[in-house]
Amino acid sequence: MTDKSAAPRRVVVTGVGAVTPIGLDVNEYWASLKAGRSGISRIENWPLEDLYIHIAGEIKGFDPAKHVKSRRTQYGDRYSWFAGRAADEAWAQSGLAIPAANPYRVAAIIGSGAGGMSTTESAYRDLFILNKKATNPLTLLRIIGSSAAAHVGIELGIKGPTFATCSACSTATHAIGLGIDYIRHGQVDVAVTGASEAVLTYGGLRVWQAMRVLSPEGCFPFSKKRNGTVLGEGAGILVLEELEHAKKRGAKILAEVLGYGLSSDSKDMVNPDVDGPRIAMQTALADAGLQPSDIDYLNAHGTATTLNDANETNAIKMVFGDLAAKLSISSTKSMTGHLLGAGGAVEAIACIKAIEEGFVPPTINLHEPDPKCDLDYTPNVGKAKKIKYALSNSFAFGGLNAVLAFGPPPA
Repeated sequence: MTDKSAAPRRVVVTGVGAVTPIGLDVNEYWASLKAGRSGISRIENWPLEDLYIHIAGEIKGFDPAKHVKSRRTQYGDRYSWFAGRAADEAWAQSGLAIPAANPYRVAAIIGSGAGGMSTTESAYRDLFILNKKATNPLTLLRIIGSSAAAHVGIELGIKGPTFATCSACSTATHAIGLGIDYIRHGQVDVAVTGASEAVLTYGGLRVWQAMRVLSPEGCFPFSKKRNGTVLGEGAGILVLEELEHAKKRGAKILAEVLGYGLSSDSKDMVNPDVDGPRIAMQTALADAGLQPSDIDYLNAHGTATTLNDANETNAIKMVFGDLAAKLSISSTKSMTGHLLGAGGAVEAIACIKAIEEGFVPPTINLHEPDPKCDLDYTPNVGKAKKIKYALSNSFAFGGLNAVLAFGPPPA
């Protein structure tokens, strides 16, 4: 165990994995972001019945027998499939051994806002519509919100802290933050972190419809025409590692996680407050030892709801002052839809790739900005730009705010 009186250890990223509506791995996902390709379309995976929302960021053509390596994970819920696929990609890129060489020094912190929703719905249909006498015997194991973390831990031979986080749309970012802390303070040397979400079911759409926060037309962040968000599904996983541990084994370092900031609005379950997001961004900057002038790119929460986009714009202005007008910002949800708990990890990967390749992905569907959203959201077409430091914002129902700060691999 590291001396706890010593300075916190540095945390780097050595692997990333993603399953998204615009790509089943990170290369496909990033290529789609750069091209401004939308993954939002008419739902095809199940009957729409009496729904009036017919669009989503749906993952089509995903076959667990083909895309999920572990037979055990294949027996899990759809959200566990996505997590398993993304974790396999991230772990393979990291070059770490399977099973983990020092398993009690590795954590698996993989969250989900909703857990096994498709399994829950199937069980209720079996019981209350089809009048079956019992559900599938694996139902309980599939619906648990920590199932994805457990599956990943089992398959990678991880015996350190293994559990899920749940904080709505900030779930993945909280998971990553915990991984940072565990490594910084010597509890583990490696952490597999992120989240997975698969809420695109009939019941899932019905409950979101009831809140009147979904758009029947598309996802238009920061646009004058925005009229709600669009649900998506998928997973994002980051392999975090202590810097010297990674260097000692000759790992390729993708980026450094410099800091994170957390806050709560403590105001309302739905209506956001400007101070919570502001404090989270300022805390992330302070934790990273950065000034607002250092940030080259900000991946916005950018849900395309009327309240959130204007509120986030105001919070950015409060943090960056006169520099806000010069900051490159984008909402990649315009292409993926809102991946809910998984969004923070998938968007963190966008920041890492932006730093690596010097490219700002666009906010598509932004042809007429809302006058209240008057910053540079990189409308419609991405752009080449040298990016050294990036922020990723995640703001959730309940006013649960989390922000990550990334920088380049240490020299």
